[in-house]
Amino acid sequence: MHKGISLVGGVAFALSLGTATLLTEASLAPAAAQQQPFAQGEIIQEIRIEGTQRVDPATVLSYMQVSPGDPYDPFLVDDSLKSIFDTGLFADVTLLRQGNVLVVDVVENPMINRIAFEGNDRIDDDALEAEIELRPRVVYTRTRVQQDVQRILDLYQRRGRFAASVQPQLIELDQNRVDLVFEIEEGPVTEIDSINFVGNNSFSAGTLRGVISTRESAWYRFLSSSDVYDPDRLAFDRELLRRFYLEEGYADFRVVSAVAELNLDRSGFIITFTVEEGERYRFGEIDLVSELRGVDAEELLPLLTMSEGDWYDAVEVEDSVEEITEYLAENGYPFVNVNPRPTRSREERTIGITFEVSEGPRVFVERIDIEGNVRTVDSVIRREFRLVEGDAFNSALVRRSRERLEALGYFRTIDVQQEEGSAPDRTVVKVEVEEQSTGELSFGAGFSTSAGPLGQVELRERNLLGRGQEARIAFMMAGRGTEFDVGFTEPRFLGRELSAGVDAFHVTTEVDESGFDRRSTGGGFRFGYDLTEYTRQVLSYQLERRQISDVDDDAPLSVRRDEGTDWRSTVGQTLTWDRRDSVLDPREGFLVSLDTDVAGLGGNVRFARAQAEGRYFQPLSDDFTFVIGASGGAMHGLGQDTRISDRFMLGADSFRGFEYGGIGPREGRYALGGRYFAKGLAEFRFPLGLPEEFDVRGRLFADFGTLWGVDGADKDAKGDNGSIRVSVGPGVTWNSPLGLINIDLGYAVRKEDYDKTELLNFSIGATF
Repeated sequence: MHKGISLVGGVAFALSLGTATLLTEASLAPAAAQQQPFAQGEIIQEIRIEGTQRVDPATVLSYMQVSPGDPYDPFLVDDSLKSIFDTGLFADVTLLRQGNVLVVDVVENPMINRIAFEGNDRIDDDALEAEIELRPRVVYTRTRVQQDVQRILDLYQRRGRFAASVQPQLIELDQNRVDLVFEIEEGPVTEIDSINFVGNNSFSAGTLRGVISTRESAWYRFLSSSDVYDPDRLAFDRELLRRFYLEEGYADFRVVSAVAELNLDRSGFIITFTVEEGERYRFGEIDLVSELRGVDAEELLPLLTMSEGDWYDAVEVEDSVEEITEYLAENGYPFVNVNPRPTRSREERTIGITFEVSEGPRVFVERIDIEGNVRTVDSVIRREFRLVEGDAFNSALVRRSRERLEALGYFRTIDVQQEEGSAPDRTVVKVEVEEQSTGELSFGAGFSTSAGPLGQVELRERNLLGRGQEARIAFMMAGRGTEFDVGFTEPRFLGRELSAGVDAFHVTTEVDESGFDRRSTGGGFRFGYDLTEYTRQVLSYQLERRQISDVDDDAPLSVRRDEGTDWRSTVGQTLTWDRRDSVLDPREGFLVSLDTDVAGLGGNVRFARAQAEGRYFQPLSDDFTFVIGASGGAMHGLGQDTRISDRFMLGADSFRGFEYGGIGPREGRYALGGRYFAKGLAEFRFPLGLPEEFDVRGRLFADFGTLWGVDGADKDAKGDNGSIRVSVGPGVTWNSPLGLINIDLGYAVRKEDYDKTELLNFSIGATF
């Protein structure tokens, strides 16, 4: 390749740039026919474009720095050559002289007719096409092809295939067109052979392997990608190690290096973390100073969970800062600074902390940016925010907004960050979400001695068309009946903070425990709205046609009396107070609800019924949770006796260890239900020690309670004494690839002789 070759005063001037060349006619002709080249300042009479096929000659002329009538300037001609070649339209560009004419001879790059991929089994064509920049009907250049080759290799490396190779091939067609084929050899997944630590004296390598997110390859990790090398994950592991050591009191800890090396046969990586632990510190004196008018330091001290003499925990310090900031924000102080000022004593190996609380700068929300929502429309996310552009920035409201987004269940991850705005008193709230499947295909299964096998299929979409609407259709078939129901919910009816929904159902049931068959058909509508940030009210109406038939000859008198058809018109309400930290997997907080409904607004069934329930979640550590709960209900007939089909029933999911209707008043083998019930539960939830990717948690539970109260023809029934029943047992929850699987074994440790027990209860669901 020539670079800036010049024959001054001779017969030729040549410059080669890639394949672009500047020549005179003299350099190509025999010596006898050579002409003099353009001399400096000689006038160019004409510029002629040759070799163009698809490209308009005027396009080439537009890149020339000289025009006909201009004096010859070698530097401008040189710039013209470079400008034409830089367009990427031409594989070769040559400038030469013919008399007083400057000839621009070009060879056009071919046009891409089609792009194909071969050998790609693990990544489909659509994903590869989205990764590259070349497209059909785009000009082919070697540079752009090589760039796309690297993009494909990067994609495979992100999938853990570092041995992948890509070879571009051209198939020449007529009219200067080509088919571009990327021949791909994917190679095996490059997994993690081993993870080693150097410099760890206080914690074993096994303990530290449990801290990081990268895992060594194992047969049971076929459902996970944590054992595939990922440079981004390795960087995240450095931070996980740092936070772990800071939580344990090692304030000087640092990760010296994190190196990933391929083994000899390039089949796997060996990862080595080199660390410096440093000394371990305890908390020294803990103090808090408040410079806020109207805020006493004594008021904030209970928010601090650390004590002098405890092992130093940097994460606990961060949590205390957040607790104080959010507490003050909720109490009318949105602009505060909480500065933890450390005092270190290396001799005593202590770190004292003084929390300095002062008024912070006034900051307002300039903009809320949302990223990552491919399917969900922006308005669905924005309406969950407790802040809007122009509001004073409030960290407590930002935290609440994140909780509301998590409660939607639309997103796998949600990251809310605060960034600098266009001015010192402006901030940008940046929301990054990763969407997850919101369609659910759930399968439920169970078995009881009375109903035999049962199965349920439910198709549900919780984010219809990305607008936050919910649609549901369910079908259940059991040994003693079927159920079909559909429903639709609009969370922002008429654009207001009011949800509206409609439901319809058809149910046939062989109520063996009470000796009759029931067919119910009906529907209703409901409206819901928030009373406060954490309380919600739902109002509903339901009209149902019920038919009681095939009554057993020895069935209770109350059942035989109800045989036939009735209409139940019910108005109801549900009031909920929810302070759980998560709707899907609560670890902290509480939930309280009150349901009341009255039948009698039309129809021939009249009663009033109320039911209350509460649950409290107490975290014992990051992985252990204790749950206690209580519920109770009461009903009263309005001018008529209550019916068995309206009374409360306990058992199965509502009282593990007993089948549905298995406790309470009975007449012979028939369950009569009750007008009153009271129930409590205690549950301890814990990890089972299995690898994290299995996502399996265990629980130990105890259910206790009673059911009583009949009237009319059932007032002399056996077992209407309110005796307490108790069941205990273990359970397992597995968030499997097929969906959430729950298994409970309930043992009735206190029961009556006439109660009906049930040992196993389980369900399984899948999402798409």
